[in-house]
Amino acid sequence: MIDSNKRLLNKKLWQHYQDTEFLFTQTLSSQLSFAIITAHNPRGQILTSCQNRLLDRQLLRSIEQFNRPYRAVVGASRDRSHMEKSWAVAIDKLSAAHLGLKFKQNAIYFIDNNQLALVPCLFSQAEQQEELIIGDFSQRVNLVSELPDFDY
Repeated sequence: MIDSNKRLLNKKLWQHYQDTEFLFTQTLSSQLSFAIITAHNPRGQILTSCQNRLLDRQLLRSIEQFNRPYRAVVGASRDRSHMEKSWAVAIDKLSAAHLGLKFKQNAIYFIDNNQLALVPCLFSQAEQQEELIIGDFSQRVNLVSELPDFDY
């Protein structure tokens, strides 16, 4: 029973990931390839803002080691009831998936020529999910004057 409940919860999470929108403070070229990765709420389990802040700092240190351009972004539900600080990073998909695994993420996003893909990390192992092309990335981007501060 617990296993089937977990599967149902993971299926709902996978659907929520497909509905995510992204908050940016600047536009990005539609020709870029990059990943969007968060360290918030590993395995889909909600943590405190303090715990998420610590994980975010660790992720940023890992991102800086790539020596590639990066930018802060927020992944959000359409109604903005759930938001996670994330990073847009100009790295390849495989490196991004490894980083997602390192930070115990169910999935990461990868954008190539304005096509948004949901790439499973932990879900590829546990749920046998496959990469899913969601559609035009630009349709999911909302420009904002500043990003939420997440109680930092």
